[in-house]
Amino acid sequence: MQFPLRLTADLAVARFASRVCPIQFLDAAEILHHDSNHPVSHEKTREINASRSPVVWIGGSEPLHHAGISHLVRAITQTGHFVFLETDGTLLRRRIHEFQPVSRLFLTVRLESGPRSGISKSTRTNAFELAIEGIRAARLSGFLICAHSRVHEQTEQAALAGLVQFAQSLDVDGIVISPANDRSANRDTAALQEKTAEARKLVGSKWWESFSRLVEPVLSAVSRGRVQRNEETGATREQETHANEEGVRVA
Repeated sequence: MQFPLRLTADLAVARFASRVCPIQFLDAAEILHHDSNHPVSHEKTREINASRSPVVWIGGSEPLHHAGISHLVRAITQTGHFVFLETDGTLLRRRIHEFQPVSRLFLTVRLESGPRSGISKSTRTNAFELAIEGIRAARLSGFLICAHSRVHEQTEQAALAGLVQFAQSLDVDGIVISPANDRSANRDTAALQEKTAEARKLVGSKWWESFSRLVEPVLSAVSRGRVQRNEETGATREQETHANEEGVRVA
């Protein structure tokens, strides 16, 4: 797997420039208006394109659920930014025709190893198969593909090695590995970081290994913020429920 020379140069410039974050994260839901005649916020798009961050990572809520995602990606790549469009891949084959295979776009498909709680085996299998079909369709159409795997505390190293080998067998152009932000009171952060570092070595590319380290703090910060918002929302709802119960008792 080769790391793009242009991206290497852009990241190097950002590294030595003051106040320039190499990776700008964008949640599709915050910029795309669902079911609208004007699905893309032009003001937000201009703000993104004016930034000096060489990479725009689009993730968060599934981007392919939004009608205007292809227009947004095109608008960003045309201004010289690299775009990593992260998706679970289940809708990729269906919507691939809306995108253009340009050198600054990496369709980034999440490939998970091991079971995830709360999701049935049949559902996981079907989603995985759809993602693989999407990757193959994108490759045939000339798109650059990046696989993104998240390392969990319970993930076994053998499973990670198998996943990396499988991704390489799909002829992907890059692999990003990041630690999952599991919320656990017994979470061993040091052990998770060590496991993530070992997994990155399996990729066999120092450039993609370095890029994974650049992406990690951005994705971690976003995940922490999302968890905090969810906790605050849950606390607010609990307070409202308690207040309603008190009101009922008073009445």
